[in-house]
Parts: sequence; C-alpha cells; structure tokens
Amino acid sequence: MDALEEKLKALSIVRQTCSEEPTYLLDVATHADGVLAVSASDFTIRLHNKTTLDSVGQLKGHTGPLAGVVFSHSSPALLYSASADGTVQGWDVRRPGTRAVQVFRSDPLHSYCSFDLSCCDTVLCAGTGQVNQEDSFMVFWDVRKQGAGLLGVYSESHSDDITQVRFHPRDKDRLASGSTDGLVNVFDLRGGTEEDALLSTCNSNSSASIICWCGVDYTQLLCLSHDEGLHLWDLRQLDTDEPLTVYSTSDARSLDDGGAVDYLVGGRWLEKAQKLLLVGGKNSGQVHLMECGDNGLGLLRSLVGGHTSMVRCFLWDEAEDSLVTGGEDSQLLLWKTGGEMFTPRKMESRKSQSALRLKYRPHKKPGDQRKKKA
Repeated sequence: MDALEEKLKALSIVRQTCSEEPTYLLDVATHADGVLAVSASDFTIRLHNKTTLDSVGQLKGHTGPLAGVVFSHSSPALLYSASADGTVQGWDVRRPGTRAVQVFRSDPLHSYCSFDLSCCDTVLCAGTGQVNQEDSFMVFWDVRKQGAGLLGVYSESHSDDITQVRFHPRDKDRLASGSTDGLVNVFDLRGGTEEDALLSTCNSNSSASIICWCGVDYTQLLCLSHDEGLHLWDLRQLDTDEPLTVYSTSDARSLDDGGAVDYLVGGRWLEKAQKLLLVGGKNSGQVHLMECGDNGLGLLRSLVGGHTSMVRCFLWDEAEDSLVTGGEDSQLLLWKTGGEMFTPRKMESRKSQSALRLKYRPHKKPGDQRKKKA
C-alpha cells in the first residue's frame, strides 16, 4: 500500500456544516490563509473557516447561477466568481456582506458558464453559453485594468456552451477549454490571433463537463463528459506521431475498478503523490476516491456515512491531508487523516425546489471545426 492510499484509508469525518435552506453546494475553493469559499445554488458564496468549517460570512451580488469560485494566487483576500448574469466579480473575503470590489462585463448577451484566472493573476477568461443558437465566446480581461475594456475575444473555436476554461497551473499563456460541442481546445495565448493561438483540438465525442491539467509538469489533460465519459490525453505527443490518448472510456459507470460509480465529480493532480486523484460517487451519497492512469481507474477508498445525495464538489489539501466535500444535501464535510472521530448529524436527502441545474443541449458534431490532432 503506497503513502497516498494509506492516507485515504485513514480519512474520517471531523467537521460538518449544513445550510438551513435546501441549497446545492456547487464549487469550493480555498487559499493557504485558511478561508473556504463555497458557491451555492441560491447564487450566494458562503465563506467558512478552513479548519473548523464555521461560517464567517456570505457574499451576495450575483443574480444568476454561479460558474465557480477561484482565489487569487498571490492575494489571499481576493476571490473571483462568474455567473450566468453576465458578470465576473472580484470580492474581498475580509469584508463579507459588502459589494464586489471589481466587476467585469462583456456583451450584454453573454451569459458565463465557466471562467478561470491565470497563474500569474493578470488575465481572467470566461466562457459563454451559446448566443443566437450559433456562437459562443471566450472573453479575456486584464484584472489590473478594470474599466479599460476587453483584452480580446475568441469566437471561432467552439460552437456551443463553453463549459470549462482552465489556465495551466504554471504556464500563464497556456489555456484549455471544453464545450458541449465535444471539443477540448488547447491554446497558447502568445499566438496572437485565435487561429494562431490554437495548438490542438481533441474530440471527446460527447459533451465536455470538466477538464483538468495533470501529469508530470502538467503535460496531460483530463476530460470528463456529461454522460460520465473519461479521456486522458498526453500533450507531449502533439508534435509526434504517437497517439494523444493515454486512457479513454465512454462510460465510467460500467467499470468495476471505479467502484461502480453513478457519476464523476472531477479530478486533481496531487503533486506530492504524483498521482491523478479522481472523485466519483453514488446517488445515495457514497463517495469513491480513485486513481486514474495509463491502466484506467483503480478504487482507493469509498467514503460512507456522510452525504445523503450527490456530491457536487471536492477539494483535496495535500498539506493537511484533508478532503472537503459538498453536495446536493446542503452539507459541507471535512474529512481528515488521523483526526478525532466525529459522528455527523444524519441528514435527510433534500432536493432543493429552487436549485437550478444547468441544462446542456445534446452533443453537436464538430462539423467543420478545425482539428489538428485527435
């Protein structure tokens, strides 16, 4: 048994918090200074102490579903969020209850369903939903120049909702995007025009839901689809005749090695362990922690006795050997290795009547979209 597997097998629930309102917890982010930010289906951002999960306030200002939360890498008090209301907002988490300190917009028709911040904290990128039933856009801003207008817009690379944009964790100019059109694109922003910036297009053959940079030096790209497909590509092979695909399955629910999951939540590359951690689960609330690599999926640990319905987000803290999970039962749980055993309150499975699920259109064939290597 390797070190990571030992740590995962020692996980137990040490803290629990639950909203009084039946809201879904959709995304979670943290910074080393100890604040957890959780986006919820009621368009709010809940702030929690990272160690105790105690509430330290809320951020309110969006009027549509949130597309995620991301902390600044260098300024721990600065948090960004994007929304279908057509804004990307920057918040000072030291001042919960106050208005956003930055607001970024583009065309009034743009509704954002994804966004990210570059590793050097200078460029924001947001992906829009489909506009006028034919176009979708990647919009760029310089965060240092609020009010100065857009840096630029990409409009040719996707034909449907852009569900993910992810900057490379180390290369400020490398960006990946995924869409319900089935395409996952990789860009080098130094390329100038959109056509020149496009390095590669991979086809997931389905509607892309999650993409994640992973592998040694983050040279691989993980793509999860809305119908629970999984694709792992090695971008080091872009300029070779070797295939990009490291591993691929059209439906991870059929794999016994993954613990027979009902759905996939996401993945994270663990630097210390040099492994790709994949999280999935059962509709009943059970969470499966899996390793993903050349040989496919391998179940490392199943977490039971916590959630009572689908888990929507997770965060693994390598420094603390801890896991945070949030889901449709309104619960936020902290799992930790070697922590004092905690018996959580039993929660009924609660489905929010007002919680908005993003409805994605069926996967579109790429048509004449440009593909360099699939």
